[in-house]
Amino acid sequence: MSLQTVKNRFGIIGNSEVLNRALDVAVQVAPTDITVLITGESGTGKENMPKIIHHYSSRKHHEYIAVNCGAIPEGTIDSELFGHEKGAFTGATDSRKGYFEVADGGTIFLDEVAELPLPTQVRLLRVLETGEYMKVGASKVKKTDVRIIAATNENVQKAIQSGKFREDLFYRLSTVPIYLAPLRERKNDIHLLFRKFSADFAEKYRMPGIRLQSEAVNSLEKYSWPGNIRQLKNVAEQISVIEKSRDVSDLILSKYLPDIDSNRNLPMVIDGKKENEQISERDILYKVLFEMKQDVTEMKRVIVDLLNNNNLSNNEKNELITKLKSSNTFDNESNFDSSSNHPVPFEEKTARQPDSSYNISFQESVEIEESLSLEEREKELIKKALQKHNGKRKNAAKELGISERTLYRKIKEFEILK
Repeated sequence: MSLQTVKNRFGIIGNSEVLNRALDVAVQVAPTDITVLITGESGTGKENMPKIIHHYSSRKHHEYIAVNCGAIPEGTIDSELFGHEKGAFTGATDSRKGYFEVADGGTIFLDEVAELPLPTQVRLLRVLETGEYMKVGASKVKKTDVRIIAATNENVQKAIQSGKFREDLFYRLSTVPIYLAPLRERKNDIHLLFRKFSADFAEKYRMPGIRLQSEAVNSLEKYSWPGNIRQLKNVAEQISVIEKSRDVSDLILSKYLPDIDSNRNLPMVIDGKKENEQISERDILYKVLFEMKQDVTEMKRVIVDLLNNNNLSNNEKNELITKLKSSNTFDNESNFDSSSNHPVPFEEKTARQPDSSYNISFQESVEIEESLSLEEREKELIKKALQKHNGKRKNAAKELGISERTLYRKIKEFEILK
């Protein structure tokens, strides 16, 4: 049996190495009863893998049930999976079979398994280890022979660390892991999928098919496709229905990809967040340096107060001041009284050292220029964040890592017009 046969039977498009590897693993484990955990971003087609595994297994003549764990309320998930007895809870007027009883001898696909509540995870672990379960409200143990295939688009390791998902259940489910890569890792498959979807919609809506120009194909493949196959299919349908021209240019395509950047690869989704396409790494560095400068200024003030007001011995003060000088915590040695080796307040230093006014003026000018430069960078960062999020302060504040209230104050302070 070839992989192309599998692709034709289940309507899978693509020839990328990562896709072929996932399909090959699915076919290899199908004849066994090994539990499989399918991971990948939302919209990558994870629902196809359990169907392939079930079809090529010895269980194919028995029930196949797909359960979306994230769509079932927490209060009823146990009843859905394991069934319940009459009177087990309010509204339980009759006993009910759960999926594990209905699918006995077959396969259950648990989609978004990371959404299961912890008590349900415990019961699921027992089924995986012993094949035993109990209906809600029952006292009698029942047996089931079900193969479980699970899928999730979450980072399971992070869910384990946060206490949201049981580590023992993860290892029991992921006897064989299958990873479905996002479209940005399958660039050569993107145009193939688009052509397939376009042909399907042309037949569905009884209209001529659309064709992408070469520039549009390049842009299509450069796009990051955060919604993966679902998003690509949606774009193909929109263009097929809305556009009168059947020859789609790069300009036409850009209307349906508002974040497209034809000059470079677009940012990728990492841990659920996009890299800021408007604010560069240099801008972020300026932001970090600005925050560090505020911290250092505050540290200077605290150290001066500490040296002037506490009960440190002279030896302890001298040792601390020596360390501060060597680490450039203060601007230069003129911050200290050479006779007492104590910090000198700015006003006193000015009165006692009239001949050093050049140094003071120089320090002040550097400080003012630095403040102005950082203020301009901060203002520019805020403008870019607001522009990126179409003036939505909540989203811009989240992007900048500050509160919405602080952002509003900065907008007024810098007189930024949205």
